[in-house]
Amino acid sequence: MRYIDNYNFSGKKAIIRIDFNVPLNSEFEITDHTRINAAVPTIKKILNDGGAAILMSHLGRPKSGPEEKFSLKHLVNHLSDIFHTKVKFVNSCISDDALALSKALKPGEILLLENLRFHKEETRGDEAFAQKLAKHGDVYVNDAFGSAHRQHASTYTIAKFFTDKVCGYIIQADIKNADKVLKNPGKPFTAIMGGAKISDKILVIENLFNIVDNLIIGGGMAFTFLKALGCYVGNSLVEENKTDIARSLINKAKEKNVNLQLPVDTVIADSFSNDAATDIVDNFSIKKGWMGLDIGPQTIVAFKRTIEESKTILWNGPMGVFEMKKFSNGTKAVAESIVRATQKGAFSLIGGGDSAAAINILGFSDKVSYVSTGGGALLKYIVEKQLPGLVALGS
Repeated sequence: MRYIDNYNFSGKKAIIRIDFNVPLNSEFEITDHTRINAAVPTIKKILNDGGAAILMSHLGRPKSGPEEKFSLKHLVNHLSDIFHTKVKFVNSCISDDALALSKALKPGEILLLENLRFHKEETRGDEAFAQKLAKHGDVYVNDAFGSAHRQHASTYTIAKFFTDKVCGYIIQADIKNADKVLKNPGKPFTAIMGGAKISDKILVIENLFNIVDNLIIGGGMAFTFLKALGCYVGNSLVEENKTDIARSLINKAKEKNVNLQLPVDTVIADSFSNDAATDIVDNFSIKKGWMGLDIGPQTIVAFKRTIEESKTILWNGPMGVFEMKKFSNGTKAVAESIVRATQKGAFSLIGGGDSAAAINILGFSDKVSYVSTGGGALLKYIVEKQLPGLVALGS
């Protein structure tokens, strides 16, 4: 795989797959600039070399063609401010107008193409669609680690139409930091898994059992484990068809001598609302009709102790419904403990998605070792040690 510093873009037009899937408010204003800021060094390298940059990305999940709320045109002014130049925009990614604009680009200029997912061919990995995208550039650059686990047209298929293909700084950094955790972790190594579903992370957990000393489970997925242990969980989120798997994972942790930590108490609510009535109970006393929405204070103490004694930390997934203030304490406490461990010399990798969002919201992004740009991509890399987007760059 060729790295961006080993390529001179002078006189080249680079078609760059970046991840501008950023949150927008009702006024179409960007509310979190993390992904855009992360992409800046790769784009600047191309421009500084004397190349032109054609940017392509997805935004959201449009269902049937173009939608105003998912148009990348809303990013143009902000990008123009960042690069101190007028970023050109075209309301298509494969039209004749779009191709004409990219062909006319001069060194140092930037063109942003419209949302790739306005075309269903993107997620299908369609070859004809990818070939049209490839016509924009002389060299292909992939810097969208968060989408590198998908065999989409812009992340995988397109690479076959280029001799010159390069990985950007984001992908380079994400792989470097993931490998640091997977191949040479300091001990003790603690992985923290949260979020809604155990089904999303079964293979990840099984792989982590081979390298971690502690595995902390929180969030909605914890209740499938708790039910497997015989706890009554009320209306808490449970994957009923995964309790046997949860039980087998509990047994596998014992076989591998991994300290598997589950919540011992829970913040419960009588409805899924920030205005709900709440209580704190141990996990054998959840009330009928109530649901667990955050880890409780005893659990926070136990989790914090383990985290702050660790030398390597991997975190993916919140401890509760952190978007609601009443149920954000567990996620905040875990984040604070990771920061303290990092300050004491631990290496901390935040695994994208909601974990990265929580770290950014809390203002801790510069107080941990590395915040990955890809949640799903990082988890798949942990399992498979490779991703389709990386394979495409290396072939």
